[in-house]
Amino acid sequence: MKVILNEDVPGLGEPGKIVDVAPGYARNFLVPRGLAIYADRASIKELEHHEKRLARKRMKLEEAAKSLAEKINGSELIIETRSGEGGKLYGSVTTSDIAKVLNAEFDLTVDRRKISLAEPIRSLGKFQASVDLIGEAKATITINVTDPNAEVAAVKTAEVVETTTVVEAAEEVIEDDVAVVETAEESTIEVTEEEA
Repeated sequence: MKVILNEDVPGLGEPGKIVDVAPGYARNFLVPRGLAIYADRASIKELEHHEKRLARKRMKLEEAAKSLAEKINGSELIIETRSGEGGKLYGSVTTSDIAKVLNAEFDLTVDRRKISLAEPIRSLGKFQASVDLIGEAKATITINVTDPNAEVAAVKTAEVVETTTVVEAAEEVIEDDVAVVETAEESTIEVTEEEA
């Protein structure tokens, strides 16, 4: 079944494009949501008549997408999550998580389906993600996955190591002092025996 897209639909195309889709997809999803209209003779004629208007709309969308891509390109998003030993995450960071943080950080609406990862994020660290916008507009962002609890645990571990080092140093000083006292006592005993 042929439909004319009114909006940008990931995987299908941009506004004004005539695409062939399954009848159920058109009837139950695209048309009721206003994402597309049926491509009959009247709508195709109307499309041809409004082609210039759609071209301007498409151009505005592409310009907006390019400015958006410039705005977010190279940015670093921090996602805090829980992790276990060795920085392994409980679960993973998904494109939905990235989209939520991206939308909140830059006050925009980027669909999670437009974000792609080279590999699933299942550990702490920095990762690259690609954001595909309308037309040729693309951006690359860095995802910094952190665990604030792991940092606290690392600080506590460092404090324990530092305290242990101080205790060990104190024990060495005490051992040295004990050795000096024992040497002094032996010298005193020897002097006393010689006097007697």
